[in-house]
Amino acid sequence: MKQRCGWAEGQFDAYIKYHDEEWGVPVHDDKTHFEFLILEGAQAGLSWATVLKKREGYREAFASFDFNKVANYSEKKIQELITFDGIIKNKLKIRSAVTNAQCFIEVQKEFGSFDEYIWSFVGGEPIVNQRKTMADVPATSPESDALSKDLKKRGFKFVGSTIIYAHMQACGLVNDHTTDCFRYKECIGLK
Repeated sequence: MKQRCGWAEGQFDAYIKYHDEEWGVPVHDDKTHFEFLILEGAQAGLSWATVLKKREGYREAFASFDFNKVANYSEKKIQELITFDGIIKNKLKIRSAVTNAQCFIEVQKEFGSFDEYIWSFVGGEPIVNQRKTMADVPATSPESDALSKDLKKRGFKFVGSTIIYAHMQACGLVNDHTTDCFRYKECIGLK
């Protein structure tokens, strides 16, 4: 039996698959970064399991995470999404996805890609931590503090340091698999 990070043990299949195949793998695709900005923002105050169960609903609601389309969502579209059962019906989080899409495009214009921008906060290489237990994993880091502050300055919403650290973990900017997890070594060296 494979040893996993404690947070993935005993979970439902999609959750385990997420841990085993996605979490901690370096992302360099802007669409995927945008997806995780929406999903991590939606998680605020909730469990990741709740969001993961609605991932397909988010894909449907937010045009397969096409930030160009989401940036142009009208008030009518936002009102429709507030009643859509496939996502978390939080007005502020839904509106933030539209705002963040607009800000995301501005970052792309300035840096060439969101990927170039976000990876600059870790020097272009994943930070490989050596966490022995989940208790060793912090909620934030100096890098997530700096990134969060810069995103807020650029007008992004639902991008506090804890949310951004979760994004950094999910998108492989940091490797926070515990050292006893089979994915820890597999993710080392991935860029």
